[in-house]
Amino acid sequence: MTEFFHDLSVNPFLINGLVAGVLAGLACGIIGPYVITKRIVFLAGAIAHIAVGGVGIALFLKYSGGSYFSGLEPVHGATAIALLAAIIIGVINEKRAEHADTLIGALWAVSMALGILLIKYTPGYQGELMSYLFGNLAYVTRSQLAWMAILDLVILATVLLFHKQFMAVCLDQQLATLQRVPVLAINLLLLCLVALTVICLTQVVGLILVIALLSLPAATVARFVIGMPALLAGATLLGILITTVPRIAVYGTAVSPESAIVLAAGGVYLVSLLMTRRVPE
Repeated sequence: MTEFFHDLSVNPFLINGLVAGVLAGLACGIIGPYVITKRIVFLAGAIAHIAVGGVGIALFLKYSGGSYFSGLEPVHGATAIALLAAIIIGVINEKRAEHADTLIGALWAVSMALGILLIKYTPGYQGELMSYLFGNLAYVTRSQLAWMAILDLVILATVLLFHKQFMAVCLDQQLATLQRVPVLAINLLLLCLVALTVICLTQVVGLILVIALLSLPAATVARFVIGMPALLAGATLLGILITTVPRIAVYGTAVSPESAIVLAAGGVYLVSLLMTRRVPE
C-alpha cells in the first residue's frame, strides 16, 4: 500500500485510476438505490451486456470504415447502444411483459455475439475488447475521465430533477399512474440513467461485472438505513470506498484491481448479511 502512494507522484495513470474510481462510485451510489428498490437488477445486467455490441461496432467502424469514423471511440458506441437498449428493454418490459425475459435474453445474446464477431474482424484490437469487458484501471486516459465526469453530471442533474417521479414508479406503479405520473416515460428515463451508469463503470470493472457495483453497495447500505436520502448518501460513500480502497490495497501484487473491487463489494455485502441476520417469521 505504501508503494502505491510512493508511485502516485510519478505515475499519472495511478491518479487517473483513483479519479475514475471516485467517479464510478458516485454514479453507482446514485443509481444503485433505484435499481434495487425497483428490482431491475436483471434489466441493468442486460443493458450492460448488450453494450458490448456497441464496442464492437465502434471499433469496426473506426478501423475499417475510413476517415469518416476516425474520431469514433468504443465508449461512444457503447453509450449509444446502451441507451438504445435501455429504451427497447423498457418498452418490451412494459408492453410485452409476458415475453420480456425471452426477448431481453435474445437481445442480450445477439448483441454480445455481434460485438465479438465485429472485433474479430478488426485485427489487433481483441485486447481492447478485454479492457471493456473486464475493465482496465491501469490505463485510464484524461478523455475517459472527462467522459465519465460528463455522465456523472447528467446522472446527478436528472436525479435531482426527477427524484420524486423515480420514487413513485419504484414504490408503486399503479399509484403513480393514478397520480398522473407518466410511468412509461419515467421508467425509460430511469433505464437510460442505468445505461449511463453502466458506461461510467466500464473502465473500472468492465461491462461483464458492472452489475456488482450497481447492486451490492446499495443493497449493503439498505440493510442498515431507512429512507431513500440515507440510502443514496450511504451507497455513494460505500461505492467510492469500494472502487478506490481495494485498488490501493492490491497495488504491486498479482491481484487485478478490477477483480479486487468486485470481490470487495461481494465481501462487504456478505458481512452485512451476517450482521443483520433476519429473525425467522
